[in-house]
Amino acid sequence: MLRPEQRRLVFWLIAAFLVLGAGIGLREPTPPDEPRFAMMAQDMVETGNWLVPHRGSEIYAEKPPVFMWLQASAYALLGDLRIAFLLPSLLAGVLTLWLVYDLAKRLWGPQAAMAASVALALCLQFGLQAKRAQIDMVVVAMIMGAVWAMGRHLFLGHSPRWLWFGAFLAGVGTVTKGVGFLPLLMLLPAFILERRGTLPLPGAPRGPWRLRWSLVLPAFVAGTAVWLAPIAVEVLRNPNPELKTYVAELLFKQTGERYVNAWHHIKPWWYYTEVVASLWLPGALLLPWLVPAWWRRLREGDPVTITLLAWVVMVLLFFSASPGKRGVYIFPALPVLCVAAAPLLGALLERIGVRRVLFGYGLFLAALLAVVGLAGLVGPDAWSERLAGSRGIADGDVHTVFVGLLVAGVLSLVAVLATRTKRVVPGLLALTAIVWTSYGLVLRPALDPSSSGRTVMAAVAERLPADAELALVAWTEQMRLQADRPVTDFGFKASGKAQWRSGAAWLAEVPATRWVLARADTVPECVDAAQVIDVGLSNRRGWALVPGTAVAQRCKASDLR
Repeated sequence: MLRPEQRRLVFWLIAAFLVLGAGIGLREPTPPDEPRFAMMAQDMVETGNWLVPHRGSEIYAEKPPVFMWLQASAYALLGDLRIAFLLPSLLAGVLTLWLVYDLAKRLWGPQAAMAASVALALCLQFGLQAKRAQIDMVVVAMIMGAVWAMGRHLFLGHSPRWLWFGAFLAGVGTVTKGVGFLPLLMLLPAFILERRGTLPLPGAPRGPWRLRWSLVLPAFVAGTAVWLAPIAVEVLRNPNPELKTYVAELLFKQTGERYVNAWHHIKPWWYYTEVVASLWLPGALLLPWLVPAWWRRLREGDPVTITLLAWVVMVLLFFSASPGKRGVYIFPALPVLCVAAAPLLGALLERIGVRRVLFGYGLFLAALLAVVGLAGLVGPDAWSERLAGSRGIADGDVHTVFVGLLVAGVLSLVAVLATRTKRVVPGLLALTAIVWTSYGLVLRPALDPSSSGRTVMAAVAERLPADAELALVAWTEQMRLQADRPVTDFGFKASGKAQWRSGAAWLAEVPATRWVLARADTVPECVDAAQVIDVGLSNRRGWALVPGTAVAQRCKASDLR
């Protein structure tokens, strides 16, 4: 029989799974990243080439393939890509909630543990990432897993094996996304505290520290070998220079060079204050109370608080120092911050000022959803028409979006007002569940036809003869993923003009049965406009279907330069 606290945990994790998983299977992958990873995962299963991911005809060297392996495994097991592409993020989200709970429970008991796990679930960034098929939720689960394992040893001294296991997970995380090494930074403050005699915590078994550290680096290397070992064997076996270029770009250009000399997502040094103030809501609202409480624990020399907060600060400084910044980069710090806050949350929630602030947040968010939904339904027609026209969304889908927002807002208002300040946390949990359930079941499926490229590719399929060959020019991954037949491409990173030069030559070979789908603004002026078919909008971009006969006799090589 399960103890009451265990039953609560099981119920909590099942509820989280259902809310975060709401809508899985109801939509296709949508930009910017989802179609890319899903397309490569699908290709892995269909081609049998799992080692080197391809984006169409080109090797994809921006991210290691571990995340795609997870998606491909789910696809091979389930046979349904619409479920498989979201499943790794969903499971990683639930796992992260459990890891936060378990570490906090071992340190401070079940009540503090549940508070920490709930705090994480309420934060906007957590829900967004758990419901997206991006690498970040999976790598955060790996990072939190490493922190959980190393924390069990550093704080509680259970066994050196936990330290080594944490280092191993950090290695796996590193070949999932380069930031996976971050848990190793915990060893710096932990080393200092151990030298001072404050780690492990009093009562924990002690042993020769140097011996316990001796296998950290080998364990980390063993974790990276999940990908590095098979790719090294393939490079040695296969003299193809593209493989060496692929490995070099991943190991150097997409890691160190990208960090030091970022070429996109350039943001000011203070950018992450905006991320914390927005995506970490409602947790960010507690910082005025948490910071003084943490400061008191730091002055008292609490080794757990020192280690966890030192790690969070190092992560924030690490990413702030790079010119390239994205909101998801600091996401790994959020679960650890929730663990650090765990022993303080119970006392904070007894303060009327804290409850009023949280109540105000819930009231504002619920009212905002309701007002936006109502304005979209009864406001000026120009607003909804402009939304539909700019994104190629069907009128019925626009109506569904606004109805969904209105219903979610009203239900959230009822939940928040019913619980008021006395039970503000259950009210916020209800609001969060309503928002993410509506997001998954209503909002994302309604936007899916235009966002995923499904509407455009359905129009292409209707107009193409059954025996027609199709190529993509200036393409996006969702177009290839949604195609109803094999497609040809002329590279992804090449310019639109370069792709058109190759595409024109390809069309000229068999103009009667070959077609090109291209972004409308890239179609050369020499193309016979009368034969070009407008197939609609997707993500604010127009798309054109061009038959070979519109190009073959009109466009010369000089026209395509």
